[in-house]
Amino acid sequence: MDEIEVKIIEISREQTERKLLSLGANKVSDRDIETLFYDFKDGSIRKANSLIRLRNDGQRSILTFKKLMDTREAKVANEYEVLVSDLENMKKILESLGLSAQARMRKHRTSYVLDGTRFELDKYLDKYSYIPEFLEIEARNVDAIYEFARLLGYGIKDCRPWTTVDLINHYSTEK
Repeated sequence: MDEIEVKIIEISREQTERKLLSLGANKVSDRDIETLFYDFKDGSIRKANSLIRLRNDGQRSILTFKKLMDTREAKVANEYEVLVSDLENMKKILESLGLSAQARMRKHRTSYVLDGTRFELDKYLDKYSYIPEFLEIEARNVDAIYEFARLLGYGIKDCRPWTTVDLINHYSTEK
């Protein structure tokens, strides 16, 4: 399945949530998420513009493979996910295949859905807490993303086709 999304940085959570609710969005989640990113020692997954992510939100665990396809107007990636019934055994399986956790991230995420579009308000915790809160908009196409961004008070120039690494690099160079 293709994932098409943008990040809008340095948002006002209160203002964005108010606008989402006024548009009729439904809050579907509000919790902390822990993510482990796996790769081989030689970094071959990252070098192939891909990632393997194991994520837990306290209620469920999901293993994800993403292959980045485009970052011109939006971040477009082929994304495949499976629900994991046993987090610790999944970690052992990945390690047995020669993968190791290369990075760990925690964030607080509040999720809304409206007309098949997802809105994720994210605030990183711990090591990456210096990154200001941001909004991800994920939709079926770029036009839908831009339309919802406009309805929320943002312009096309605010819609950044960034990966998590791009976000980290942007704020790491500003420090």
